Amino acid sequence: METLNTGHWADLNAEKVIREKGDKPVYTCASGITPSGTVHIGNFREIISTELVVRALRDRGKVVRFIYSWDDYDVFRKVPKNMPDQELLTKYLRQPITLVPDTLGRAENYARGNEKDLEALLPLVGVQPEYLYQAQRYTTGYYAAEIRHALVHQDEIRKTLDAHRTEPLEAGWWPVSVFCEACHRDNTKIEGWDGDWGLSYSCPDCGRSETVDLRKATGAKLPWRIDWPMRWVKEGVDFEPAGKDHHSEGGSFDTARLTVQVYGGQAPVTFQYDFLSIKGRGGKISSSSGEVIGLDDVLEVYTPELTRFLFAGTRPNAEFAISFDLDVLKIYEDYDKCERIYYGLHEVNEKDKAKQSRIYELSQLGKPEAQMPYQVAVRHLSTLLQTYDGDIERTLAAFPDLKEAQKPRLRSRAVCAWRWVSQFAPEDFTFRLKAEGSAATPLSPQAAQAVRGLLAVIETELEGLDEKALNDRIYSVAGEAGLETKEFYKVMYQALVGKDQGPRLASFLKIIGKDKLKGILAAYR
Repeated sequence: METLNTGHWADLNAEKVIREKGDKPVYTCASGITPSGTVHIGNFREIISTELVVRALRDRGKVVRFIYSWDDYDVFRKVPKNMPDQELLTKYLRQPITLVPDTLGRAENYARGNEKDLEALLPLVGVQPEYLYQAQRYTTGYYAAEIRHALVHQDEIRKTLDAHRTEPLEAGWWPVSVFCEACHRDNTKIEGWDGDWGLSYSCPDCGRSETVDLRKATGAKLPWRIDWPMRWVKEGVDFEPAGKDHHSEGGSFDTARLTVQVYGGQAPVTFQYDFLSIKGRGGKISSSSGEVIGLDDVLEVYTPELTRFLFAGTRPNAEFAISFDLDVLKIYEDYDKCERIYYGLHEVNEKDKAKQSRIYELSQLGKPEAQMPYQVAVRHLSTLLQTYDGDIERTLAAFPDLKEAQKPRLRSRAVCAWRWVSQFAPEDFTFRLKAEGSAATPLSPQAAQAVRGLLAVIETELEGLDEKALNDRIYSVAGEAGLETKEFYKVMYQALVGKDQGPRLASFLKIIGKDKLKGILAAYR
């Protein structure tokens, strides 16, 4: 499909990058975060938004460098409540997060543990950036010249920052901070700068005072509002989105847009992305417990393509909810419809076809398959899985026309569907088949006659009836017994799953099959 004039937001932003930054041999797109805790799904919105623009640029034949900065030289400000050994971690407050031990045992330090968690997940959703580790860069003097540049131009930077503050910066402000070389905390005070590479500081926590050479110092660091625009220039960033907090009036993007000029550069093309909310996840989302919803949680319920679809199909500046409730069924249905539109099996007007086809393309981990994948609605899949007590392979075997090459994709969907049914589906959606030979529920004479009548249909006709014909037989059996159809449905659901309602009865009976139905309903003969 032609992708150049789709109207999709990723394509529009790719075109804006090319238009504003000109024809370049390489375009650089950036994203990043501080790994001070679990990287949650809201953070992922920035990553995937950047990746979608990267993909749109590459679809235009452009060479793109996609960088992801781990701001792991930031300060450890607060102990997350979901981390073990709280007392131990408290001792590392105000130190770089790369010096904090990982009490979960994932990695050599707390920051790296959070980084490794996300780095293992991103390839699963087709996101593979080049990672930059800011602690390593700062502690090896990589930014020494840029720190010195900020000191040379500190008056100019101060004016820029003050223009967006209600109160001016204090008299002793410096455009640099220092982690003490002895105790590693950032409560230090800058005492002076020699106009070249020498920076003097004192530490009230441990009493250390010294002058360090910025080219060799391991603790000097630029504050965020200077660090960010400095890196735009250092890395040649052409595109980087940011959250609504950064894009608020007087926020860090406003100041960075001006400060970047001190470094001789220009701000990248950007857009604002909005916040996410979570729907149907229950008590796990709790600030008091320190737990958040991460990409791994979303992948429990949504396949990688569906996860991408959530973001590719929503404009970044629109707030939306990641659902774990009954909306999951609707989201899968929307994706399946989008897929059918892409492969020409669902007709829409040309404008909608272009829009939905592009969303589908961007939802795939790679190029879409030549032929439409095997589709099974998650609602139907959930019914099958519950009928077979979560047995994935028996569920796949229910589709005799399913080819071996088609199984992995459907198996992935079935795994997600079963997790959703087991953990998040509303109670009135879930069921468990009664055991064969269960004691019969006392029935009225009319109800008992209707059940026996349907059992006879099951034994002699079920396998030869399609769903519509079977539904007609259910109606006629109820009528012959003098029972209202609605009441008969309730009787059958109670007999099968012990509830007043369940999946569409005719379809459900076909799924359960003659032999199992005869066993479950035997007590009603």
